[in-house]
Amino acid sequence: MLQGFKQSVKVSDFVNKPIVMGILNVTPDSFSDGGKYVQIEDAVKHVEKLIKAKVDIIDVGGESTRPGATLISEEEELKRVIPIIYELKKRFPDIFISIDTYKSNVAQLALGAGVKMINDVSGLTMDPDMVKVAAKANCPIVIMHNKGIPATKPDKSNAGIIQEVYNWLQKQSQYAIDNGIKKENIIIDVGIGFGKTAKEDLYLIENSKEFKSLGFPVLVGPSKKSFIKKLFPQENIEQKSKEMAELAVKNGADIVRVHQL
Repeated sequence: MLQGFKQSVKVSDFVNKPIVMGILNVTPDSFSDGGKYVQIEDAVKHVEKLIKAKVDIIDVGGESTRPGATLISEEEELKRVIPIIYELKKRFPDIFISIDTYKSNVAQLALGAGVKMINDVSGLTMDPDMVKVAAKANCPIVIMHNKGIPATKPDKSNAGIIQEVYNWLQKQSQYAIDNGIKKENIIIDVGIGFGKTAKEDLYLIENSKEFKSLGFPVLVGPSKKSFIKKLFPQENIEQKSKEMAELAVKNGADIVRVHQL
């Protein structure tokens, strides 16, 4: 289905073919798979399955951003992610790993351990040093639209959600460029589930192509998000997650973030 993702990848490689980012949550409290992969061997087995399924990127996260999650310290996050990153690079030296964090020091140490990309769910808003780390590393960085960590669900209509997210991503990507991040290293994420209603989440997926004019690869992460349960309560969430990922690609997404294939 997909071509193998190389360690020397550039953001430009994301264009014109769908890329799959596989999720590795090393947290005890994630909304989908909390506690499953906190042990190194369990994490390795999961990554092995993702690799066999032809996933292109392994996105390692050590802090849950589900609604109501408790924020953790930098020290705790480092204890969760760094040993696993080292082990993954030891077992699978050619895999491309992303670090899912909004803390600059976690990102920097993860890069030192072999990570090649930063996935900042705060969109460069939580840690002022993150933009410096990414610029210095000259690595790809995901800038995600986020109205709050943990995510909130305000009651609002679909009206204007595309323009709202578009303007915010435009502003944050320009901030990144103004602070030394190369344009060709930027990926934008519409932030499914982060401060949006269920209907807005679906609308964003259906209109992913609207963000292409910003000039960056577009990432969409619908996998097992709560909007699926709210809009399709009778559906199997894993199957519906796959359908949502396919819908995102059909409508312009360059990268989809998934728990499994």
